[in-house]
Amino acid sequence: MPYRSLRDFIQTLESAGELIRVKEFVSPCLEVAEIADRLVKSGGKAVLFENNGTEFPILILAFAGDKRMNLALSLRDLDDAGRMIEGIVKDFMGPKEHFLDKLRLLPALQEISSWMPKTLSGRGACQDVIMNPIDLGKLPVLKCWPHDGGPFITLPCVHTRNPENKTRNLGMYRMQVFGPCLAGMHWHMHKGSAHHFHLYKQAGTRMPVSVSLGGDPVYTYAATAPLPENLDEYLFAGFLRKKKVELVRCITNDLEVPADADFVIEGYVDPTEELILEGPFGDHTGFYSLEGMFPRFHVTCITHRKDAVYPSTIVGIPPQEDAWIGKATERIFLTPIKLSVVPELSNMHMPPEGVFHNIALASIHKSYPGQAVKVMSSLWGAGQMMFNKMMGVFDAGVDLNDYVQLARLISEHTHPVWGVHFIQGPADILDHSSRKYGFGSKIGFDATVKTAEEETDTWVRGTPYVDEKEIMNAIPAITSANSNLIKEGISAVIFSVHKSKPFEIRVIAKQLIEDGLVNNVSFIIFTDSLPGGHNLSVLSWLVANNLDPMRDCFYTEDGNGNKNPVLFIDGTMKSLAMDGFTRDWPNVIVMDDETISAIDSKWNSLGLGGFISSPSLQFKSLVISNGAVAMDPGRE
Repeated sequence: MPYRSLRDFIQTLESAGELIRVKEFVSPCLEVAEIADRLVKSGGKAVLFENNGTEFPILILAFAGDKRMNLALSLRDLDDAGRMIEGIVKDFMGPKEHFLDKLRLLPALQEISSWMPKTLSGRGACQDVIMNPIDLGKLPVLKCWPHDGGPFITLPCVHTRNPENKTRNLGMYRMQVFGPCLAGMHWHMHKGSAHHFHLYKQAGTRMPVSVSLGGDPVYTYAATAPLPENLDEYLFAGFLRKKKVELVRCITNDLEVPADADFVIEGYVDPTEELILEGPFGDHTGFYSLEGMFPRFHVTCITHRKDAVYPSTIVGIPPQEDAWIGKATERIFLTPIKLSVVPELSNMHMPPEGVFHNIALASIHKSYPGQAVKVMSSLWGAGQMMFNKMMGVFDAGVDLNDYVQLARLISEHTHPVWGVHFIQGPADILDHSSRKYGFGSKIGFDATVKTAEEETDTWVRGTPYVDEKEIMNAIPAITSANSNLIKEGISAVIFSVHKSKPFEIRVIAKQLIEDGLVNNVSFIIFTDSLPGGHNLSVLSWLVANNLDPMRDCFYTEDGNGNKNPVLFIDGTMKSLAMDGFTRDWPNVIVMDDETISAIDSKWNSLGLGGFISSPSLQFKSLVISNGAVAMDPGRE
């Protein structure tokens, strides 16, 4: 069922018991984010902040739950969309031997045509009010985290057009507000709008840009979807909502935006103009993304509905609202990946701890040796999967949500040397641990049952031996040791380390093996001190973020120069002094004590239910210094 407006969706959420209205004053500066962080990590509801110092209510956490995500996309189940795509492909790709077979395609063609976006004449509800004077400060734009460079628009649907073939791109890129008519446009080098920007730069002409906020929530999802280049996001939105998207032309440029949007921010980017220093920003990795130079977006007009609601989100240490958006992508695009890239794919899962690009799990119908490695290569070459850093491939039928069982399967089926595969390639520009900006490496674990050709005759699985007390006495730099996973049938040990000497992790690894302190263990993981002990969810999030696999995953050698069958994984933070790391290392995102205290004191008056303490308290120990930068090579 398509929604007529964002308020229509809000009413649906409220009727479903999925929304709380907050009438007490809550500031868009940090307070909304702190409340949202508490609620999302405890399974709370969507919130409409009706009193925030502006005339527009703030909606947040509208996608943060399976039920809400299904409601937003008008689906009973996220897998339904994949099944619909599969049905369409089968209709058109199957054999058509007779005229009647071809005739049966007409209803399908007619249905597809009904999803094509349509541009209306005149104005839409999104243009009910033309703001005069233009002032982005009149919107309740959130400052989400203490060291953010300023307030950021976090759910913008950014419209651009290819100047050569006139195709539209709809993307989502955070926008820092610098003034009444100026914002930053944080589009990544790999994204569609950045490509358009490059083409305008070559032509030396201004680039029209329009940003919509709100309307049918399917627009927000479509802006994040990893669609093939030149496939119109509004056609995809029409497919999901089963009704074409109606567009209207902007007032000060020639782009089209949804007629039912809540806000439209029109303007341009001048490619010949000097870039602006944007950031820092508390990002979806759970770390700050640091300052960088990005295009200036000049606002020429702001319009809005009479009853406009400002949609927003926050990102940070997972889980956050974007975990459910990522889950929707995982389920909806599984079928297209099967059909076009990896036909043997059975299932796929991206854990929230992997923050989209760090961890991917796949299961396959295996029929020949080396197939798991072929699948890794295929997926790493498929669209945004090029950013994936760690991938595990398993046999069909394995539950990809049972992480303990997956770890057992890796222990059982993955030889720590021959079953682990490395390549170099593109990295997400938000990956702070990659050796270079936007360029790093990837690791793949083949956890499938091995064929006779793949078996390693020399691998003898002995009984694991780990003496935690002996290890900590022998190596003072190890501050804690945890071999509990071995009791679960998982051949892995976790050591927390306080580094005080250059490249000390390598020295410790060599001592562990040569002194016989660890035997018959396949994987040894080094971390900084973990909050709350060795919590596996936190461990996965932190290690995956702090890893550049070809640099940080390594082996020791025996006296004959052969690799010992244990993979060491250095998931500690990196610095110039200890690791030769030459980039700034960002801080983990936590809320400041003042805001935590303010929300604690007003919680009972907000009608949010029982008290929830701040999740930031668990992670304070990971913060290295005051600011977005944890360690600066220039200071070391």
